[in-house]
Amino acid sequence: MTTEQTTSLLVGLALMVLLARLLGALARRLGQPPVIGEVLAGILLGPTLFHGALSDALFPGSTRPLLSALAAVGVAVFMFVVGLDWDAALIRGSGAIAPAVSLSSIVLPFGLGAALGLYLLDEHGTGDRTAFMLFMGISMSITAFPVLARILTDRGMVRTPLGVVALACASIDDVLAWSLLAAVVAVSGAAGPDQWRILLAVPYLLAMLFVLRPALRRLAARGAGLRLTPTVFAGVLVGLLLSAAATEWLGLHYIFGAFLFGVVLPRSGTQQLRHEVHDRLGQMSGTLLLPVFFLVAGLQVDLSGVGLGGLGDLALILLVAVGGKFAGAYVAARLSRMPVRQSAALATLMNTRGLTELIVLNVGLQLGFIGQDLYSLMVVMAVVTTAMAGPLLTWLLGTRTGPEPAGPAAGAPAKPAGKALEADGTGG
Repeated sequence: MTTEQTTSLLVGLALMVLLARLLGALARRLGQPPVIGEVLAGILLGPTLFHGALSDALFPGSTRPLLSALAAVGVAVFMFVVGLDWDAALIRGSGAIAPAVSLSSIVLPFGLGAALGLYLLDEHGTGDRTAFMLFMGISMSITAFPVLARILTDRGMVRTPLGVVALACASIDDVLAWSLLAAVVAVSGAAGPDQWRILLAVPYLLAMLFVLRPALRRLAARGAGLRLTPTVFAGVLVGLLLSAAATEWLGLHYIFGAFLFGVVLPRSGTQQLRHEVHDRLGQMSGTLLLPVFFLVAGLQVDLSGVGLGGLGDLALILLVAVGGKFAGAYVAARLSRMPVRQSAALATLMNTRGLTELIVLNVGLQLGFIGQDLYSLMVVMAVVTTAMAGPLLTWLLGTRTGPEPAGPAAGAPAKPAGKALEADGTGG
């Protein structure tokens, strides 16, 4: 890199970090998750404005591979943190409601998304008909667990019966959606001539769950490495990066390995260690690496040429994304005897897509499942479905914000969530 390119890269990164912080803070003041402002920061620096002149000046073509590399590290760290936060106890504490709602809120939008993919195939198809339709189904089925958890935390709802069920549903959705995406990547031949490596994915998964996880549990039980020393932190980073590299080599995607390594880290007796790891990685990722990812995502979004046809496609995408997810979750919640308003609030929360959707869309763009025009429209859908959650929750439940209520820990309600919701409901 030349001096000019290095200077341009560093100045552009500084601008991106600053803009992401400012717009994230503005979004929060408007009652929105900060990710809304951060995504908009990436789009504003992309080709949508000034026909790409601003993005070309700040980020010449020679610097963009470096941006993509930093973004990949940021996404890997983020997915590891998501896996670190994933807790099966949430599912056990939510009773039978969470599996029913999760399955329904995956199956219905998946089917509608695949049907929409068939409709959009002629204009937006990329060659592989099956992969395109399946990917459209997956992209409509996503729920962003981290964004949903942040919304509940900001509203003081994490330990409420509705909050417990919502977190459990989102955690199941995460696992189902990532599993579906992994299957689509595996069967699509995205790995090219080395597709045979995908056969090693099952032994790798078994080794992570039944060899590495028990070994880490034994270390935790002996008290080894319970303090976050530089050596322990380096070990966590090495495990995260190697696991991500392994799934990338297998022909899946590095996000799966990063997520899985976070899942296999032991929970029992390591709460303080996990909290410290979360804080250290979260600060660096959230302050620098994820804004770079938002920038890279924004550089792919070009809304300047969207005409009436594109707006019509966007309307269909929003209808399927919102309607499919809402109807699937709402009907299953009502069948589980949730009150009307609580069911609608749960369905609204399941519609939050946020950063998780952006990661899925970037995987689809990288692997050629979707093209850049459709990618741009889908990013708008991700922003809209996330932004609408706060106002709808306020309308449905009122402005319930403030400190967490006292009571049992999230994931371990004192009584089954379904009965608690009936007693705690606001209508129905």
